[in-house]
Amino acid sequence: MSKNNNPTPDGEVTDNDSIVTQVPEKTLRADAKKNRDKLLRIAHEIFKTEGIAVSMDEIAKRAGVGIGTVYRHFPTKEDLFGAVIASHKMRLMEEADQWLHHDDPGEAFFQYFTKIISEGIANKAITDALVSSLTIDTGRSEIANEFWRGITQLLERAQQHGSVRADASIEDIKIMLIGVLQATGHRGIFPERVVSILCDGLRNV
Repeated sequence: MSKNNNPTPDGEVTDNDSIVTQVPEKTLRADAKKNRDKLLRIAHEIFKTEGIAVSMDEIAKRAGVGIGTVYRHFPTKEDLFGAVIASHKMRLMEEADQWLHHDDPGEAFFQYFTKIISEGIANKAITDALVSSLTIDTGRSEIANEFWRGITQLLERAQQHGSVRADASIEDIKIMLIGVLQATGHRGIFPERVVSILCDGLRNV
């Protein structure tokens, strides 16, 4: 049986079978975007409460999609995690930039330092992101680099103002932040006394 071919308004002949079976490109793009948005939403909730240890299979299962769909959008778990955490880091970077214009450089640094700890305790994904940002190759994550650069600028400005001891380095700050988050973050309680001790140790007195 021959195919039922009909001419187009321009006189060209089209294959009706191919028209019936072809999925419109716009529909594919819409479905793909919907799946990606759903994956990001589910992954955000998972990473927030459980951190990065959750498998891609588990994320796909909770999102109600096949594992192939997950990997089409995010080839590695690092890619998925990076997409989820990017918005958090961007917001913290914007806050760091705002604090750079604060009248009191010392207060700006200590307020931001405390803010990072508070955010990390409330969101395990941030703690995991800070830890992973210390182990990635230099230049591998521009967002991570920018995030730490913002803290460095606040630290240096506070040191120039005389509010923070001159011998404190960004490496010291990283160890303090990661250490307190790893030690207390799983409990979900802000370690007010510990943070106060850390801040007192950083002050230039």
